[in-house]
Amino acid sequence: MSYQSSLWTRTLCASAIAFSLSSTALAADEFAVSAAQMQALGVKLQRLDKPASIPGMTYPARVVLPPSQEYVVSAPLAGVVDQLLVGQNEAVKPGQALLRLASPELGEQQLKLMEAASRNRLAQRTLQREKQLASEGIVPERRAQDAQNAAAEEQARVRQAEAALRLAGLDAASIRRVAEGNAMQDALVIRARAGGIVTELSIKPGQRVALSDPLVRVADTGKLWLDIQLPVERQSQVTARGGQVGIVGRDASAVTASLGSTVSDNQTIVLRAQVTRGAALLRPGEFVQAQVAFFGSGEGWPVPVAAVARQDGKAYVFVRTDKGFVATPVEVLDSAGQALRITGALRPGQEIAITSVIGLKAAWLGKGGGEKGE
Repeated sequence: MSYQSSLWTRTLCASAIAFSLSSTALAADEFAVSAAQMQALGVKLQRLDKPASIPGMTYPARVVLPPSQEYVVSAPLAGVVDQLLVGQNEAVKPGQALLRLASPELGEQQLKLMEAASRNRLAQRTLQREKQLASEGIVPERRAQDAQNAAAEEQARVRQAEAALRLAGLDAASIRRVAEGNAMQDALVIRARAGGIVTELSIKPGQRVALSDPLVRVADTGKLWLDIQLPVERQSQVTARGGQVGIVGRDASAVTASLGSTVSDNQTIVLRAQVTRGAALLRPGEFVQAQVAFFGSGEGWPVPVAAVARQDGKAYVFVRTDKGFVATPVEVLDSAGQALRITGALRPGQEIAITSVIGLKAAWLGKGGGEKGE
């Protein structure tokens, strides 16, 4: 049998079933349909859960990294990149070594600390001696006070030298060893301030860098945003904060956080959403399709477009009963894509037909001569 003949046979069968259903009408809007007849017509049901928003249409969105989730490691001193210890797109932990920087300025700053620490030790010994002599009455009290002032100044110089090395990136243990007069470091190991992914390496081994030159960019992709390009006429149908957003083709979702205040040249407005699930499946800068949940006035039931039948300018859904279906009037609150949100005399737990609604409508109207007009 050819495809056309098979399709014609199925159409005749559906029409015959619909005609037989119309002859067994129970009430004005209720008609009998058996399980076998439902199967023959291909009727599928959807259980009503609770009123909710409808899945919105999909719109282009860009994955954005929040500014707080990214930082740039800059050169704390002028010098030469001695060695790179990480690679592009490599995950790093807080405190992990990123590179070694050889810098003459590092040696100068360490020397300043050693000299300041040496003078400080001498000033402290002088202070103790002057205090002892003053307590014995050998020297006047003013000499002890002058020694105390000198010791305080030397101690301040030590703290200043230590602070300069800390800003350069030298760790506390190395600073302490330098202050004690031990061997100085010939290169500075620059470490990650926080964990993340190395998104950019701006230097190569052997390259000379100046103070504050960017070296490495690190991003924590555990927190991401979506910048959704929403048509401006849809802005009144979305929840600007707390609305649900799905990401097509990804096991990820987001929640709306803010709605932009300006409209672009192509008449779209940015709806920003924060990714709450599946951030590891997304990459900053990529474009995805975001599905935004719409809402309208009042509460409604989300149903497929195919579930609603039209008759005499009114909308109906077919609610399953013990003996068949009842055509229930509804009001369409809003729509988006292949979804509608309706309200009417519906209750949680009821089942409505979502396929082969045309055949059920024919049975309800009494196809071929029912009471209701087309």
